[in-house]
Amino acid sequence: MMEISAKTEVSTKEIALILGVTARWVQQLTQDGIFSTIGRGRYNLIETVQSYIKFRTGKEADANDLERKEAELSIKKAKAIITVLEAKELQGKMHRSEDVAAMTEDLIYTIRSMLLALPGRLAVDVALTQDPAEAAEIIRREVFKVMEELSNYKYDPKKYEERVRERRNWDVRQAAIDDLDDES
Repeated sequence: MMEISAKTEVSTKEIALILGVTARWVQQLTQDGIFSTIGRGRYNLIETVQSYIKFRTGKEADANDLERKEAELSIKKAKAIITVLEAKELQGKMHRSEDVAAMTEDLIYTIRSMLLALPGRLAVDVALTQDPAEAAEIIRREVFKVMEELSNYKYDPKKYEERVRERRNWDVRQAAIDDLDDES
């Protein structure tokens, strides 16, 4: 017969038999921080039984354990939120403000370049007119052309995805590999 001391070690299977639970439940309680191991799959018998009794009766070892568990839960929730937000970003369902600002800046530069090109495109035609009304009509037509071009400016999800990958320092080749993996 084995003598039990303060240093008695037992396996996962043995502690499960002693407590009347499954080995998987012992592993889960270990992952949750209720039990602590002294080696791979090894437990101190007395400490583990006492921890289980405290767990079952709802008594925590001390306030620090409760604070630690609350902090771990808070961290897990924050990581889950971050993961969801990153997934939405990668799917193009959510955009970061810096990406929206950059894309808006691109649009502004497009407008700027179109407007700056107008004098060069109109100078000769307007100079050849005899009538101010005719000059005004030429200018109006060109302004409408610019407005028509700008009205066709559309959000391009591929450009946004490229911008996100660039910001996150992802390699375009990695995106191609991911696409191939998705097709498999």
